Amino acid sequence: MMAQSPISILYVEDDPHSRRLMSMLLRGRMKLAHVTILEDSQHFLSNLEALDPKPTLILLDIQMKPYDGFAMLEMLRQLNWAKKMPIVALTASVMVEEVQRLKDAGFDGCIGKPINIETFPDMLSSILAGKVVWHMAD
Repeated sequence: MMAQSPISILYVEDDPHSRRLMSMLLRGRMKLAHVTILEDSQHFLSNLEALDPKPTLILLDIQMKPYDGFAMLEMLRQLNWAKKMPIVALTASVMVEEVQRLKDAGFDGCIGKPINIETFPDMLSSILAGKVVWHMAD
């Protein structure tokens, strides 16, 4: 269903298991051709500039080094092409205060970990359709 769209996704995640799962979901199950997965936030800006095509959606793990998800979000919002782009947090820390902090920082949504492989494709489709998704793990 989504393969015809020029969808390009960037996922920044330091956990190897989460990267494998997301790769299987995005590339395998959802048949997306343009998926970039970065395993750390080192050289984040230069990695972003090298992306072609530019992402239409960015998924950020929050607990990262050297830059956490909040720092990466701030860097992204400085870039003209990323100002209006949906940027969604993926995090295992989904207490009410954390969710409010994500909203206050300017994230466009949050998907709690562990990712539910059954509901994730629909959540992603909703986000790409312009809907806001704040979904904590089941």
